[in-house]
Amino acid sequence: MYIKEIQKFEENRYKARAYMTYILTRNMPNKFPKIKFSSIENAMDKVAHEVHNFEALYVLDSSGRQISDNISLNKDFCIGKDEDRSSRAYFYRAVKLKRCVLSDPYPSSLTNELCVTASMPIYDSAKRLLFIVCIDISLKDILKIIEPSSYENFFMYFSRLMYLAFAFVLFLVTCFLFYKGLTSLFAQNSILIQQMFESTIAITLALAIFDLAKTIIEEEVLMRSKDKSGIQKNMVRFLGSIIIALSIEALMLVFKLVTGDLSLMLYAIYLLVGISVLLASLSFYLFASKKKGKNED
Repeated sequence: MYIKEIQKFEENRYKARAYMTYILTRNMPNKFPKIKFSSIENAMDKVAHEVHNFEALYVLDSSGRQISDNISLNKDFCIGKDEDRSSRAYFYRAVKLKRCVLSDPYPSSLTNELCVTASMPIYDSAKRLLFIVCIDISLKDILKIIEPSSYENFFMYFSRLMYLAFAFVLFLVTCFLFYKGLTSLFAQNSILIQQMFESTIAITLALAIFDLAKTIIEEEVLMRSKDKSGIQKNMVRFLGSIIIALSIEALMLVFKLVTGDLSLMLYAIYLLVGISVLLASLSFYLFASKKKGKNED
């Protein structure tokens, strides 16, 4: 059950963060001269009236220590003063990014159920960090807030069905290419070089299309998290298979022309130039992806 809820949260995380950023930014005083804790408390009362299903509202100082007890609809949860929360991700990420952040789901210390925390840093006009306002909401309640409409659900399921249909057709093409590759290899008693090349091309294309169909099913049908490194690996494998198939085709074409009409050798050169462009483009893609990954780290 938790796995489905976490997956659903990740799919709609941007909506949840946008909503909590809107609520906190609209009510909290920020970048004003002489911001007092009393004004933060008044703003928290407004937030409590807007977000009905929350576990706790609390304020941390610039070092991550809780200034007062929690604000909560449950009296048993009105605790926490002087708690050190400097090691919590929602504290140091808010301080580092200098904006409202939304944590990953984690077990709540109040209910032992999964919850998320939205935290927003408060600065004065001199850009000095004064407070970090935090609000804990259970994972179930945040999912209710960002629940997609019936139209969105219909479109999502329709998209999954279409992606499944395309992936199924691609899988059929994969099976056909693999079958043709094997049958052409053993069609005659003696195995010829040309037959080996043709079989290799068919099987290589079958592998590339199978990887593409597998990626579509995993990411668009099963809705697994889209890891950028995984997408890059699939892209490299697909393009690499295409380049290998084209290279084999070019080599086979050169062999044919050597024993045939050399005046058509220009077409083989065109094919080799195209393969070189694809290979250079793939190299540039790998270089750019690696550089972007280092910059993000």
